[in-house]
Formats: sequence, C-alpha cells, structure tokens
Amino acid sequence: MFSLRGDAHRFYLKLKTALNKNQHFKCIKELTEIDEIQNFYITLDDRILKKIYYRMVKEKNGSGIIPILVSSGPLILLVFSNQLQQFLFKYGSLLFVGFVFVYILLLTISVILHFHEKAWAAVHIEIIQDILKERNIKSPSDHVVK
Repeated sequence: MFSLRGDAHRFYLKLKTALNKNQHFKCIKELTEIDEIQNFYITLDDRILKKIYYRMVKEKNGSGIIPILVSSGPLILLVFSNQLQQFLFKYGSLLFVGFVFVYILLLTISVILHFHEKAWAAVHIEIIQDILKERNIKSPSDHVVK
C-alpha cells in the first residue's frame, strides 16, 4: 500500500481496501480520530466553540517558530561562518559532516512537524464550522467587515 501520491491517496487506498475486505469504516483509525474530535466539540456551547475556532485560526495562520528557524538559521551560520569553520575543521572534516547532517535532519523534521500542525488546525476549523452551521449559527468566518 506504498504510494508516493500523498496522504490523501493513501487514505483513499485504505478505504478501498477496507471496503474490499467488507470491513466497517468505523475500524479505520483516521475516521475514529475525526469522530472523537466531533463528539468532543458537539458537547461544547457555541460561545466556547467560537473561541476555540478563533484560536485554531490563529494557529493555522500563525507563522510559528519553525519558518523563522528555517529562514534565520542559514543567516546566523553565515554570520559566524569563520568561527564555525575553525571549530568544525579543527578535528578534520568528520565533525563538519556530522554537523551538516544533524542540522539538515533537524530542519527537515521541524518543517514536517510545522505543516502537520497546520493541517490538524485546518481539520479542527472545518469540524467547528460544520457544527456551528448545523446549529444554524453563523460561522465566525462568515462575518463580513464593511
């Protein structure tokens, strides 16, 4: 079930496999997570739900520390490049290779986590909007400022 098409296609393949095996969709972990989130938000009153919505929008739209790290990290390394080169090449190039590997690894993991968090914030926003619409309350994003 390996696919390079992304998470959405992998999820589609998982649903298709479950259907072919005559399994219930309730057994799929991704759908049970959504059910748990929906069931929790349904129990909250509208005022609290709107506040949560605003916070989730902030989380989704906020740049966070990861993009700042990605953009400022190379600049800081450039500013301290002479000192860094002296330290890293003092014991040969092995320390330099290790430093580069760890830096790129941490940067990659940080960027992946950043976008993962933004995606979950988008899921929560959609769930909250659906609940508010079901309750016939205007979604906070429906307000138009004139």
